[in-house]
Amino acid sequence: MISSKSSVQITTIKGIFSGLGSLMIALCVGESLPGIAWIAASLGLGFVAYGLSINFYIRAQKELGAAKTSAYYAVAPFIGVALSMLILGERPAFSFYLGLAVMAAATWLMVKDTVCLQHTHPHSHVHTHAHCHDGVVHTHEHIHTHAHTHIHGEDESAHGHSHKDMEGHTHTHTGSTV
Repeated sequence: MISSKSSVQITTIKGIFSGLGSLMIALCVGESLPGIAWIAASLGLGFVAYGLSINFYIRAQKELGAAKTSAYYAVAPFIGVALSMLILGERPAFSFYLGLAVMAAATWLMVKDTVCLQHTHPHSHVHTHAHCHDGVVHTHEHIHTHAHTHIHGEDESAHGHSHKDMEGHTHTHTGSTV
């Protein structure tokens, strides 16, 4: 399964075979090999523009999921245009700004979903355990504190705890809580 593989392994394999494929096509159509300086520059550019990009994309898909990763990466062309505006002084047409507004709104919605709705709450549980020492049975209370991530708007009871002291949280826990 690809999801269990290292993003570096996947990127390395993709880079080697896409590079070899491109080299074979170039040689088949009669292109000659460039000088060593051009080869080194091409390898450096490929490492940054292709290798790092694909590596981060694969890692993001593992952590965020395909939909959120795609939404974030869709902004990349606009960042490239912004850099060309700063460095080269280019001025895009009105349609660029319209597209930028749509992409910015979509990205904002995805960030809101990721950061605002999905969050972590610490909470404590009190557990009582019976013990027997020297023939006498007695109980001990143990407090267990932990945190977990959940998304508001889903079935709030699905993760099974309550936040009594937190405003707006009313879902219940299967045991006793503090």
